Amino acid sequence: MTVLAETSHPLPLEPVQLLDEHGDPADGQVLPPAAQRLQMYRRLVVGRRFDRQAAALTRQGRLAVYPSSNGQEACQVGAVLAVRDTDWLFPTYRESVALVTRGIDPVEVLTLLRGDWHCGYEPYEHRTAPQCTPLATQALHAVGLAHAARLAGDDVVALAFVGDGATSEGDCHEALNFAAVYRAPVVFFVQNNQYAISVPLAKQTAASSLAHKAIGYGMPGRRVDGNDVLAVYRVVRDAVEHARAGQGPTLVEAVTYRMDAHTNADDASRYRTSAEVDAWRKRDPITRLERHLRAVGVLDDAGVAEIAAEAEDFAARLRERMNTDPVLDPMEMFRHVYAEPTPQLREQAALLAAELAVEAEAPVGGVEARA
Repeated sequence: MTVLAETSHPLPLEPVQLLDEHGDPADGQVLPPAAQRLQMYRRLVVGRRFDRQAAALTRQGRLAVYPSSNGQEACQVGAVLAVRDTDWLFPTYRESVALVTRGIDPVEVLTLLRGDWHCGYEPYEHRTAPQCTPLATQALHAVGLAHAARLAGDDVVALAFVGDGATSEGDCHEALNFAAVYRAPVVFFVQNNQYAISVPLAKQTAASSLAHKAIGYGMPGRRVDGNDVLAVYRVVRDAVEHARAGQGPTLVEAVTYRMDAHTNADDASRYRTSAEVDAWRKRDPITRLERHLRAVGVLDDAGVAEIAAEAEDFAARLRERMNTDPVLDPMEMFRHVYAEPTPQLREQAALLAAELAVEAEAPVGGVEARA
């Protein structure tokens, strides 16, 4: 029997880190300007307050479902701030904080999760694709757009958010392979929050890390501490510029943790211990950056209070606006499906129109049943 020699690869297992868990800078690291670090802190605080408010709205029945980003804010804030406004984002269902950081109206962000429409914001206006619920399909969309941009001579980069569970999907493999072969300007940003619903990472892959999967595709792989917003920003920014320079895609694995359950419908206590959650709580991304900013004199009690008040005002305005029920037209679901509606679509529209007419106690002929 031939025994294959174990080979090594220069990709390090230790994630890139600019601030340790206590907020102390790593040796030899050049940090972003103080004003930029403070702005990142502000985005983290507002993002978490938005997330907590959205979770509360779900418990009140205002949202149909909500996948929390609690604990993963540094991944989403750092990654979004690392791209240009002209670049494209391809989010999953868990990237609500990323979309708010992008500047998208929070009510429009929650429209999908409220069950009102497939997407509440204009993708072209924000250069942000609709939040994707099926695992990994957004990775293919990102590659398609990025490849088209490259053929057109546009310097656009696509940032594809992916979960650790999505790396087990065939769509993810196809996206990574195509992007590497055709050197598409894509950054695959994998938030490894340790669980795909109830399935731990150890049952997702036998690889040393998710970043090591990049080797098989022939692209660079990077691991970053996903609870260090400065490190996430640095690593993603470098990967984005690598892609923009025509050097092809990069796979970035951000090592983080999902503090809440998968969604409000999940009972996380069935598959993980409270001790594990408590251990990760000590690595909180906001606490880490706050300690650092206080230590270097950029932030004090007054500054913390001011940003907290800003976040509370953001949440209050969101609550107020979410208390107003939107006016929805059920017939709208048949529009914008095809340029020329199919016979089946017209038939379905007519059936719904008839049902709506009965409910309104109005004659069927008085209801428009066009697709």
